Order: sequence, then C-alpha cells, then structure tokens
Amino acid sequence: SDHMENIYGYLMKYTNLVTGWQYRFFVLNNDAGLLEYFVNEQSRHLKPRGTLQLAGAVISPSDEDSHTFTVNAASGEQYKLRATDAKERQHWVSRLQICTQHHTEAIGKNNPPLKSRSFSLASQGSANSPGVQRRPSQNAVSFFNVGHHRLPTGKRVPIMQPDHLVDVREMMSQAEGQQRDLIRSIECLPVSGHLTSLDQDLLMLKATSMATMNCLNDCFHILQLQHASQQKGSLPAGTTINWLEPKISLANHFKNGAAQNFPAEINKPACVREEQSVAEPCQLTREPEEISSDEELEDICDDKEDDLGAVEEQRSVILHLLSQLKLGMDLTRVVLPTFILEKRSLLEMYADFMSHPDLFISITNGSTPEERMIRFVEYYLTSFHEGRKGAIAKKPYNPIIGETFHCSWRMPKSNVATDVGGNVSAHSTSEQVTLSKDMEGQKELDYYTVKFVAEQVSHHPPVSGFYAECVERKMCVNAHVWTKSKFLGMSIGVTMIGEGLLSLLEHGEEYTFSLPCAYARSILTVPWVELGGKVNINCAKTGYSASINFHTKPFYGGKLHRVTGEVKQNSTNTVVCRVQGEWNSLLEFTYSNGETKYVDLTKLSVTRKRVRPLEKQGPFESRRLWQHVTESLRDGDIDKATEHKRALEERQRNEERLRTETETPWCTKYFLKEGDGWVYHKPLWKTVSAAQTQQTDTN
Repeated sequence: SDHMENIYGYLMKYTNLVTGWQYRFFVLNNDAGLLEYFVNEQSRHLKPRGTLQLAGAVISPSDEDSHTFTVNAASGEQYKLRATDAKERQHWVSRLQICTQHHTEAIGKNNPPLKSRSFSLASQGSANSPGVQRRPSQNAVSFFNVGHHRLPTGKRVPIMQPDHLVDVREMMSQAEGQQRDLIRSIECLPVSGHLTSLDQDLLMLKATSMATMNCLNDCFHILQLQHASQQKGSLPAGTTINWLEPKISLANHFKNGAAQNFPAEINKPACVREEQSVAEPCQLTREPEEISSDEELEDICDDKEDDLGAVEEQRSVILHLLSQLKLGMDLTRVVLPTFILEKRSLLEMYADFMSHPDLFISITNGSTPEERMIRFVEYYLTSFHEGRKGAIAKKPYNPIIGETFHCSWRMPKSNVATDVGGNVSAHSTSEQVTLSKDMEGQKELDYYTVKFVAEQVSHHPPVSGFYAECVERKMCVNAHVWTKSKFLGMSIGVTMIGEGLLSLLEHGEEYTFSLPCAYARSILTVPWVELGGKVNINCAKTGYSASINFHTKPFYGGKLHRVTGEVKQNSTNTVVCRVQGEWNSLLEFTYSNGETKYVDLTKLSVTRKRVRPLEKQGPFESRRLWQHVTESLRDGDIDKATEHKRALEERQRNEERLRTETETPWCTKYFLKEGDGWVYHKPLWKTVSAAQTQQTDTN
C-alpha cells in the first residue's frame, strides 16, 4: 500500500506527573509493526528507549484537545502522545491505524479460528504441566490465538432479513458460551507461576472480550426494536431505546482486582476491629450537637490529588473493573478500588465549595435585586474551582449514613465587598434582635463567621444534606443532593439531583438553584474532570433569573471547561448581564451598561476552613470516621486503606440489614424530611422569625 511507508518525527510523550511532557523522536516501522522512540534523532542508531507492538493496538484521538492521541497496545502498555497541531496528529493517527489494521489482520490469517483448534486451556491441568509452561517469547495474545474472519473482497453484505435475527441470536449465544469458558479458564489459572490469572495480557483479553459481548448484546437489542418498529410501521410515541441491564453480576468485594481473602478477626488491626464494633448509630444520641466555632482551628490539611502513580500501577485493576461494567450502568452499588479515592469525604467536598466566603457574604450587600442576583451568579461560578483538589480526577469517599461534617470560616469584615450606599455592618435596632443569642453581650467582632454542617441522610439512594449560615448578615443556604453515577465507556458521569435554597433574610428573598453534572474523562489514561449541563437560578420575589450552561468539550476542537450564562429580568425579558469563560480559570461579566468585569479564579484568595481537632470530633464526623483510610492513603498503603474502607462499608451493610429485620427507621440528626427534600432542623429563617415574634410580644 502507498500508505504503508515508514514515518518518523518528533512528538511529545507524557511520562508522569513529575516529569510531564517530553520531546522524543518516534519511528513507525511498518514492516515489523512497531512504534519505537528515541531520546532524539541523533540516537536513532542506538537501542530504542521504548517499543510498542501495534498488532491488536487501539489508536485513539484524545478528547482533551486537538493535538493529543493515545496508542493502547494489546499488552496493556500505553503511550500518550501530542503532535504540534491537529493536521500532524491526523497524519500520525491515520498511518498508525493503517499499520495496526494490517498486522492485526495478518495475525488472523496466520491463526485458525477457535472452533477448529484442539487446544483447550481448561484441560491443561495445573501450572506445572508442560502444556501451561510459557516460553519467553510467548505472550498471552499468541497463547490464545484468537482468529479473525474477513468477508471475501468484492462481495456486498446482504441486508439482514427479520428472520435472520434468530440465527444471529443463536450465534451470539454460542459466542457468549465461548466467552464464559474463556473467563473461567483465565480465573482458574494459579496466582503465581509463568502464566497467572493476573497476567496483564490476560486481564486485557478478559476486559475486551467481555466489553465486546456487552456491546454486541446492546446492538442486538436495538436491532430487535427496529424490527418491531418495521412490523408496526413506526415506534410508538415516547418509546426510547435504552441500554440493557448487565447480564454479568458484579462482585461486591474486590481487592485490587482479586477476590478478597481477609484474615481472621484476630489478625485484623485493632483500629479495624474498633471500626466494626462501633454501636448502631440509632442507639447513639441523635440529638443535634451545637458546635462552637471557638473550638475549631484553622485547617492545616492540604491533600492535593496530583499523584497519578497509583492509577498507572493499578491499570490492570481498572481493566478488570471496566470488563464488568456496561454503558449506562448505575455505579451506586459498585465497589470501586481504593487507590482512585480522594483523601476526603463527599461531605467535606461540599464544604470546600464555600472556600470564598467573602463572595458568599457580599451577595446580601448588593444594593438592588439585580446586583444581588449577579453577585450570587459570581459566587456560584467561582465555587467549583476550589471544590476540586488538584487536576487529577479522583473520587471522594462515599459518606456512611449518619456521617456528618462541621466547619466554619472567619472572614474579616474589611474583605467583604459592600454596597454602593456605604457601611453594611450597621444594623437597626430591630435587626439586632434577630442576631443569635451567642452574640448578645459581646462586643462587635471585626469578622463574620460562616458555619457549615453536612449530613448523609440516606444510603439508598445516597442523599446528602448541607447547610451554611452567616448569622450576622442574616443569610443561609440549604441544599440536598443525590449523587447518581453512570458508566459511559471511557468516562464516568455523575448527576447531581437535588435543589438548593439561598435565603437573604434582610431582603426577604429566596433563590433556588440546581447543580451541574460532573464527568471523569479518560479514566484509562490521565483522568480529568469537566462539568456539563444547564442550571437555573431563580428568585420569585424579584423576578430575576439566571441560566448557566456548562459546556462539555466537543470531540473535535473547542475549549475545555467553558461556561456561558445570562441574567435576566423575567417580566421584561431583558438581559442585564452576560457571562462567559472557563469555570476554573477566567470569567468575564458584561453588564447592560457596557461595563466588563474579569474574575481570575487562579488569583482569588482562598479562606481556609476551621475544623475541630480529631480528638474533639464525634465518632461519625467525617475526618474521624475515615481517619485510618486517609492515613493509609497518605502512606501509600493501598491494601491497608482497602481493609479499613471495607470494614466501614461492611458495618454499614450490617446495620442496614438489622434495621430492615427489626423494621427500625433511620433517625437523622440535623436534617428533617420535608416533601421531596431535606431541610436543616434549625434554619436561620425560623430563628429570625421566632426572634421577631418574641420582640413583638415584648413590645
């Protein structure tokens, strides 16, 4: 072929998070089916620094930008490469794909299909038998010799007739049986020796074969629906084509890809036994605990999640997990490997959204309803950046039911933007009575305090409630969120179902808002996070609303983390402010009078939260509850972290089972169920209303 020429040139290769991207000289050897690279062109006559076999490889343009692409070899090894521009990337990708296809088909020609082979892995006996001994030159791909079938050239594929679906189903049933035998054969291999059940090549084969069968089943399901629609003339109104439910059950307990065999109780660490022996939560006091902000100290913990090493080392575990998932599958009950976890609970992540308390407090200082809505939009868009810990996409701990998290922020009054009219700290006599009793008799402080509390109020579905208030400024926010995760192929999507309510009591205004979806992209390479979806903010009293779009990156071109939005007056449909930019870098606000304001999130000051020391926290407060998992992750001891995590999850399952058997309802501590939502038991709007009523009675 004219396209089968050898090509060479410089590309950037991603090495690791420390070294980053490096220029390397790459050579595509079409005859040998190899991609080789050298330090530079001058060292080309030396031994290559790295070599990838392209037979069976997958060449994929990245969705991060228009320059990056990945080469995933059948061995599980991967190169992440970057060209100088989109044209050069396309040149390399197309040549690599042609070479890969040529050598992959050559393997199929040189090896008979499975049906005609007498070799059977299951019949080879133990690892010590001669048939299982692996020659140094024999990899797992050649060991199985999976055949490929090609249609004769020049012949067109006949149109599938409806009655042919029966034949397709029969062939698929045979393929499913062969695939099950293959999986069983791999899992029956010993865990040590020349060829083991944890061999990288075998895990790749296991993952891809299972994913292929899942895909074929989905396609067959769609064909059946199309056949049904042809018989009826058209699909009924409202009919949707959904992904099938998974046929292969997920194992609940996996430790780094292998079945867990935990030691006997006596051999467990003392802290694990302590975790399992904590009493049933409903037997503990469920009375709300008043946390004094004076007990809290400025947080010194700074766990940035930029360590990619664990993800790279555990790639086989990820492949094993992916082989058991289906597109659209709900991941709520899937136990994910420990090494992909952040060192904090989801409840603490919600608290980190409040890391700019100055912007939060300044909302109520707006002199007009229009200004207050714009300030809320500004605060809302700046909250997500600090909520992420580092550039690597990792998952916070799933909160245990009954788990709580408390913290606060102190913000100097001089740092809070005021209204045009002047001093916002001055209150009338009637306003003073609404302040908390804690403030009575004390001299006026030079800072505002924002308090935060979160609680996991439900396990299935997983629902979290959180509440924050600034008593001095008479403002509070209450929200409940149900996190629903789905597997999307090479991404994981998280839908944030729920609603928040911001109350500005000085103005009698309430703002309802929702949250965007989150996506973990490129989960097999360098995972990263983007937000997507449309959210709305509304204030019924003032008639102002905001519509914000978080744009996911298109497959070709486009920017990452783009966001656009507008604020309008509903009665006149007048747009008073437009916003555009990136939610994690620079935002541009354009007002109706023509003025423009820029907010650089990378330069915004972050106020550290204040948290009680571990020894003063209750047993179900997040940091104390997860302390052993967090410490093990910091030490890099994944096995110990997995053991502690499993102990907590097992205890939660046992408690839930006991409540079901005894028909005992779960008792929440800080949040009460109201309709479809959850509301803090003592919100500021009730406190202020009660104080005003008491003042009226006194007068």
